[in-house]
Amino acid sequence: MMLCFEDPAKLKTRKIVFEDAYVARDSGTLEQLKELSSKRRLIEESINESSFITDAIAREISGGLTSPCEQDLQKLEQYLPLLENLVVHYDLVSNNRQMVVWTTELKIRWTSALSASSFFNLLGPKYFQIDGLRFELCMTLFLYGAILRERALEVLSADLVQSASIFRKAAGVYQYLAHDVIPSLRPALTAERPPESTVPVSSVMSLICLAEAQAVTIRKAEEKGNTGGLLAKLHYGVVQFLNEATGILYSMNGECKDVSSRFLRLLTSSSEKVPCLVHWDFTSGHPSKYECFFQGDFISSCKALHELRSQRYLAEGLRIAGQVGVAVGVLQYALVNVKKKVPGEESWRVAFRKEIDDAADMLRKYEHENEFVWREKIPTEDELPLLEGKKIVNFIPYHPQRWERALVFNI
Repeated sequence: MMLCFEDPAKLKTRKIVFEDAYVARDSGTLEQLKELSSKRRLIEESINESSFITDAIAREISGGLTSPCEQDLQKLEQYLPLLENLVVHYDLVSNNRQMVVWTTELKIRWTSALSASSFFNLLGPKYFQIDGLRFELCMTLFLYGAILRERALEVLSADLVQSASIFRKAAGVYQYLAHDVIPSLRPALTAERPPESTVPVSSVMSLICLAEAQAVTIRKAEEKGNTGGLLAKLHYGVVQFLNEATGILYSMNGECKDVSSRFLRLLTSSSEKVPCLVHWDFTSGHPSKYECFFQGDFISSCKALHELRSQRYLAEGLRIAGQVGVAVGVLQYALVNVKKKVPGEESWRVAFRKEIDDAADMLRKYEHENEFVWREKIPTEDELPLLEGKKIVNFIPYHPQRWERALVFNI
């Protein structure tokens, strides 16, 4: 069982030429500003899909990297240290009016992958402009975390350990954003800003990454043949991560109005168009990116599937322990509960029905065994054991790298 939510990486940005805005006092500063523009241009061309170079040339430029995700990560990892250095030097003279004017002239603009106004704008994607270098740092880091998540999904089938590690690394990027970057960005924020520049959304993305990392870890544990009791707790641990994310989302009404109508209600079971978390094992393949982001009950469905899997492992453990009647009760309650959360999207219903059918087969087997052998009383819902969760993954802290080069401006 796996979670998938790729749309956060679908950001776009307008061109920035640093040396056209900032006036350097020496040739060294000018060269570094040009290098900043050059590194950013590679990112612009990639995410705006405006590059005309062939795959072979892109592979050669990147030093042999064949994955577009890896190539984009390399571009971001080369740009971020330069940007961090500029932010530090800007802060030293941030009270200077000329620096403020020059920064405004950069016209830093990004779209949002999570904003309602970006998707329902007939004139094309909406660009948010905030005149501050930390806005550029914020959106670049958000993109970095999103592409890390795509890379984690890319290596999933080949290396579960690496996939989980990359998810945890992405969680660390979003954690850093929420705690270190966005709070210092707030003075520059306008009333209209993208959801990606808010603390709640970055916190939620960090939790989603951790839920995904745990889902991958569970798959590894299942391959190793771990006990049902542990697997039941691990699956419910995924639910706990998502419940924590839900709590943050429901508290963010005043933080970002542009996202509250959709992103905030992502755990409802309605047909509201909102972001999603997706069950990974679809025989029909992944839904389209547009469907993935906007189908309203996907996250709640994913939570329901992990909870059902947890209940199945719990029932298996109870049967082994000789508590067949209780195992039957757990499965009966699980099936009644999960059938209320079947999603509307047909491709998801197929996977959902498979999980339900597997649980129903298990219940029939246990009921037959109990009826003819054990004849144990089936407990009521209130008498059933509660599910216990175990969260075993944590984020890998993000440590920003800065190329410490002197920058001197003509102010």
